[in-house]
Amino acid sequence: MADRPDPRDPEMDATSLYREEVVTDRRVGTIRVLLPITADGGDDANRPLLFVGEAQMLTSVGPLPISFEIAATTLAEAVAGYGAAAKEGFERAVRELQDMRRQQASSIVLPPPGAAGAFSPGGGGKIQLP
Repeated sequence: MADRPDPRDPEMDATSLYREEVVTDRRVGTIRVLLPITADGGDDANRPLLFVGEAQMLTSVGPLPISFEIAATTLAEAVAGYGAAAKEGFERAVRELQDMRRQQASSIVLPPPGAAGAFSPGGGGKIQLP
C-alpha cells in the first residue's frame, strides 16, 4: 500500500489518485480494485491497477477486519490469488497480535512521581495499580 502520509500535512497528492470499485463473491470476501486516475478524473494508463483483498478474522472479542494486497495485473488474477494473499494477511495479523500481547505482557509499570515514599520505611503504603 502507499506510504502513510505525515498527519501534520493533510494535502492530497493529485498524482496518486485512484477510483475504487468493489468486487465480491458474497461468500468469502471482497476485492477492492483501485483504478488509477488523473486529477481531472480520466483514466491514467501510466500506472497499474491495484488490488486489495478484505476479509474478517473471528476473534474472542468479535470480527477483526483484515486487509491485504493481492499481486495481480488483472481482476481474474486477483480473484485466483485471493486465497493465498488472504492466508498471508491472516498470518501477518496473527503475528502482529502476538507481538502486541508480548509487548503488553512485558511492559514495566512505573510508579508516578513522588510515590517512592510508599516503599520506604514508614512510607504511605498506598499501592496503586494501573
